[in-house]
Amino acid sequence: MNDDQFKQRLLALHYVFPVPLNRLTPLLQVDPELESVDKMPIHQLSHLLKLSYERTVRFQKSYDKSLETPLLRAYEKHQITPILFNEPTYPKQLLTLYDPPAILYARGKIGYLKEQLFVAIIGSREATAYSLEAMNFIIPPLIKDKVVIVSGLAKGADAMAHTTTNNLGGKTIAVVGHGLFTQYPKENRVLFHTMEQHQLILTEYPPYVTPKKWTFPMRNRIISGLSHAVVVTEAKEKSGTVSTMQHAIDNGKDVFCVPGSISSELSVGPHLLMLEGAKPVWNGFQILEELKQNVHQS
Repeated sequence: MNDDQFKQRLLALHYVFPVPLNRLTPLLQVDPELESVDKMPIHQLSHLLKLSYERTVRFQKSYDKSLETPLLRAYEKHQITPILFNEPTYPKQLLTLYDPPAILYARGKIGYLKEQLFVAIIGSREATAYSLEAMNFIIPPLIKDKVVIVSGLAKGADAMAHTTTNNLGGKTIAVVGHGLFTQYPKENRVLFHTMEQHQLILTEYPPYVTPKKWTFPMRNRIISGLSHAVVVTEAKEKSGTVSTMQHAIDNGKDVFCVPGSISSELSVGPHLLMLEGAKPVWNGFQILEELKQNVHQS
């Protein structure tokens, strides 16, 4: 297989059809080098990609155009590095997901992906000063032990996790639910610039993709998939944070929750998760101990 040609074809395909790897697997089994996508019979391509006949006709035309576009050069110009699922830089732990990203688009310190331990710290967009207080007990020991802090660059708890780590000189990765031409939410524009210059931003979406309601739950599975443990500070009973934690629990990750006041609705999420088996946490040393125990056992 010519890696450069395959890369060009997969980038072109993903540009017009930005779906996870499991949606492309049937096609890759039939055409592993993506040599025939532009001339494959519509009915066959439609079957492999699970698209209607009409959508497949449009897809093939768009793919043809995309093939002629120098995408790699365009991404390079915008300091975006695409990382394909079969490349050494791609985090292997993501391949254990049911639906791993086919491509990660990265901007910033890509070397972070070679680090050994990743811990996600997430929570409510309405997080209070209590989340920040908790992070001041949790994050410093993790940074000291060279753990990379992962979060979602949302307002509230995510922004606190990235900012605290950055201020302490640690390493942090933001996983976003849109392409890298968009800075979202607008409250985090300054933080977005800090992250792309001094830290790392990752997404599974090509640069032009804008935020949609469904892109954030998709983003959440990457946060928990990348991380060896997930910590929640504050969250309401029904929230994206709780769904991320449930995803983490289902995937056998270490899940930690900060206990909170029984009078706060932002404590309901963590308390319910603790009922489901998440561990209460009040400092970073507990997480390190658990992680090292698991590494030792494996």
